[in-house]
Amino acid sequence: MPQTRGYFHPKTATGRSSLIPAPPWHYSGDLLTVEYRTDPERVRELLPDPLEPAPDDPGAVALIWADWQSCGASREELLDPVRSQYRETFAVVRCSYQGRIYSRCVYIWVDRDFALARGVHQGYPKKLGSIHLTRTHPYGPAPRPEPGARLGATLAAADRRLAQAVVTLREPATSGGFVNAHPMAHHRWLPAIGRGGGLALDELIETGAADIQAGPAWRGDAELDLFAAPTEELDRLEVREPIAAYWRQVGVVWDGGTLLESGTSGART
Repeated sequence: MPQTRGYFHPKTATGRSSLIPAPPWHYSGDLLTVEYRTDPERVRELLPDPLEPAPDDPGAVALIWADWQSCGASREELLDPVRSQYRETFAVVRCSYQGRIYSRCVYIWVDRDFALARGVHQGYPKKLGSIHLTRTHPYGPAPRPEPGARLGATLAAADRRLAQAVVTLREPATSGGFVNAHPMAHHRWLPAIGRGGGLALDELIETGAADIQAGPAWRGDAELDLFAAPTEELDRLEVREPIAAYWRQVGVVWDGGTLLESGTSGART
């Protein structure tokens, strides 16, 4: 019998058309992070069972812009940049599961289909969007990572602007923030094909970096604005109190996750 191949759709006789390769996946990128506090109830409403709000600072949010190059184990995508380069913006909160603190991505937008497909596998709630952020550079008018440097970032989806930020770097930092500093607790959901059949896939998983390299971090201040849109709810995580902003370059390897439990989220289709 003929066999089809490929890690993800579409599966073919050769597997060459698969949208994404098998892990491990390698990432190199610039991260611009804005941390702030919102109404803790707005975080709570985004946490399905069995997750609970973090016991300390439950309203903390990180809105992160990332400019990535990514590839599979062969690294061939780096020589065909349209297959490796993408940008994303994602909102992260913290939560608790069985007494352990996790980070959780509650909203995320990407600008390439392969990045969206990886998110489906990893439990990230990815949607397509338009993402831009200032790139640092050692020459010309582009900012360098130094005191007083200013970087901008924007997010739009379905022709509506959802967020914009201007970050002013102040000083070196020891980290890139605390909200996105834990393993991720994500759900993988897939509705059953039959009408009223509930969920065919309902998994709570732990996932995170198998390896990470990080360059010097910079801390600063941010001006952050969130905007309403007909089909988006990022603005419900309204800014009540700024915390800090960060810039950092990182290299990350992702190579799978761990099943924590299944069939308990109570999510509805």
